[in-house]
Amino acid sequence: MPPIQPCPRCQVCGLGGGLPLASRQGPLPTFPCAAFPGWTGRAIGMAGPQRVSAVLLLPLLLPLGPTWHAAAQRCPQTCVCDNSRQHVACRHQNLTEVPNAIPELTQRLDLQGNMLKLIPPAAFRDLPYLTHLDLRHCQVELVAEGAFRGLGRLLLLNLASNRLNTLPQEALDGLGSLRRLELEGNLLEELRPGTFGALGALATLNLAHNALVYLPAMAFQGLVRTRWLQLSHNALSVLAPEALAGLPALRRLSLHHNELQSLPGATLSQARGLARLELGHNPFTYTGEEDGLVLPGLRELRLDHGALQALDPRAFAHCPRLHTLDLRGNQLDVLQPLQGPGQLRRLRLQGNPLRCDCRARPLLQWLARARVRSDGACGGPRRLRGEALDALRPSDLRCPRAEAEEEEEEEEEVAAARPRVPAGTSKEKAGAAGPCPRACVCAPESRHSGCEGRGLQVVPRGFPNDTQLLDLRQNHFPLVPREAFPGLGQLVSLHLQHCGITELEAGALVGLGSLLYLYLSDNTLSSLSAASLEGAPCLGYLYLERNRFLQVPGAALRALPSLFSLHLQDNALDRLALGDLAGVRALRWLYLSGNRITQVSPGALGPAQELEKLHLDRNQLREVPTAALEGLPALLELQLSGNPLRTLRDGAFWPVGRSLQHLFLNSSGLEQISPGAFLGLGPRLQSLHLQKNQLQALPALPVLSQLELIDLSGNPFHCDCQLLPLHRWLTGLNLRVGAVCAAPPSARGQRVKAAAAVFEACPGWAARKAKRTPAPRPAARRAPMRGRRQGANKVGRGQVQGGLTGWVRF
Repeated sequence: MPPIQPCPRCQVCGLGGGLPLASRQGPLPTFPCAAFPGWTGRAIGMAGPQRVSAVLLLPLLLPLGPTWHAAAQRCPQTCVCDNSRQHVACRHQNLTEVPNAIPELTQRLDLQGNMLKLIPPAAFRDLPYLTHLDLRHCQVELVAEGAFRGLGRLLLLNLASNRLNTLPQEALDGLGSLRRLELEGNLLEELRPGTFGALGALATLNLAHNALVYLPAMAFQGLVRTRWLQLSHNALSVLAPEALAGLPALRRLSLHHNELQSLPGATLSQARGLARLELGHNPFTYTGEEDGLVLPGLRELRLDHGALQALDPRAFAHCPRLHTLDLRGNQLDVLQPLQGPGQLRRLRLQGNPLRCDCRARPLLQWLARARVRSDGACGGPRRLRGEALDALRPSDLRCPRAEAEEEEEEEEEVAAARPRVPAGTSKEKAGAAGPCPRACVCAPESRHSGCEGRGLQVVPRGFPNDTQLLDLRQNHFPLVPREAFPGLGQLVSLHLQHCGITELEAGALVGLGSLLYLYLSDNTLSSLSAASLEGAPCLGYLYLERNRFLQVPGAALRALPSLFSLHLQDNALDRLALGDLAGVRALRWLYLSGNRITQVSPGALGPAQELEKLHLDRNQLREVPTAALEGLPALLELQLSGNPLRTLRDGAFWPVGRSLQHLFLNSSGLEQISPGAFLGLGPRLQSLHLQKNQLQALPALPVLSQLELIDLSGNPFHCDCQLLPLHRWLTGLNLRVGAVCAAPPSARGQRVKAAAAVFEACPGWAARKAKRTPAPRPAARRAPMRGRRQGANKVGRGQVQGGLTGWVRF
């Protein structure tokens, strides 16, 4: 009998290989082999006419059934299947849905360049072994909830370059093993807290090149292993203080090319493990210690190509391990030695108009003493212009002999830099296209202009026509006149905070057709007319905090059909009346915190049917404005903390029960909560804040089954038998709730959730204890599931080991 020969691996499906085949002499019937197409029982590659015994091989192949045969052979007509590597490519085939004949064992599926538009629920349920899924350039507009359920092995999901403008709450459910998610190049305008909650293994999240303007609190909750978060090339101007909370493993954060007006130090400090932070190409003009940047592990900070005009020496005092600081392409003319980052070794200053006179001596001496390498060059005076900073000696940096000589030199430099007006050009045209106003600084590269804190009493004119951000903060012009900003049709962001403004004249914003952000905070405005806001039809964000408004400027808001976010915090509003919000149908976020509101009239919020955030905290409401919440089907976040509510009655939140995700009732003097207070709030609610109230008891809340956060700290709970239902409910939650017993004295300081000894004597405790030991399930009920799992494991082992190795032995 000839020796046993190895079975070759099939080059089409990848099955087989390494299995010994028994051989024998004599003619035997032949049959097709699913693993080796075209082979009829003869071992491919064997020398001689050896045949496989049907008696030995057939009984081993037949139990595998038609499923195995189909898995090896089927392939959609529009696709290319490489079954040896479990790869399927269906690229650029104008497909409108996911093909339904893809081999079950496929690991990598490439569908890029099709026309799917919609990813329906469970679209890939028949492909449980997928590890890589590419859906780039598929014109996807919607990912349905549960679209990827069943893909528990998926490692990479690429949804880049599509048309997504939102992600439903459960769109990414079922991706517990996902390591990388690509969402770059979509149209996402917002991120809802909890969207990424199911991605506990995610290491990289790419959200670059979208349309994000705001990051809400807990936006990335659940991403406990994410190390790199990419948010560059968006329109972010506001980050909530806790926007980056819940990212303990984050090491790199990319926020360059956004619209951040100041360094969001407090927000960034939530990600205390950051080692690399990229903030270049943002328009903030100053950074100081007051920005609150505390990142003890930060090694590299990029602030390049922004609008920095000044940098406080202690701006990075709480970043002791900072090694590389990139300040290229800003407007710094003087820089003081930095205090705090003792490990700094690289300071990039190229592209700044550094003034190399006696004011630069401390910097030069510090660079040498601290052994910091720098690549900056002098912008003046004329004799040192272009000289490398690290090639100079302190003795080269001289102060002007006389103030007159210095002024003359500066005037000559300005004149040399001023573009010449061709002959015949009108003065009006030259003024519009000419240099910056004398008291201001204009940055051509970033298209930002600023005159912050220059003591101006009138709005300056003559800014470059392509200016996109204009910063006029901390000046003093009580009146903004008609057509105050001529020639600025490309302006996107206008800053007028702290200017003592009492009035905007009619037509003040005429010509600002691209204006998106208008900052009028910290002025003395008490009213606005519709005529004063005409001319800015695209205005989406209006900041009116800390003014003197007694009522919502409803008439003016009618001139803003695109208004997305309205900020009226810390004014003197006493009510929200019917008609105040007429015409603001696009409004999503309404901030009314810190006023004196005692009443929200029924129907007052009705026109804003798309409202998602309503902040009414720190007002004088004595009850939840339940009737006013009618007609808000999209409301996600309700802030009522800091109101003197005292009690919650039944059905207080019923009108928004189907949509509400975050409810804030902390510091509201609550003493009693009715058992039906949260009626209607069900699986959508994710966070409930009840801390710092006066609650001695609280009913169990089993209807809130999907809570990810509940805070009960700071309440004087009385731990007696009345609290047993709450104890039972909390015990079943895998959450830290902060509820602590204040009475009786024997239980004081114990956590309600863990105080089992306190409740042992209560009626019903024995029944609770019995429930903790579930009866064993009958074996007959487990058998079918076990069989299914074993079947799945067989397929899995065969696929992983490349053939029938895990199934049979000869």
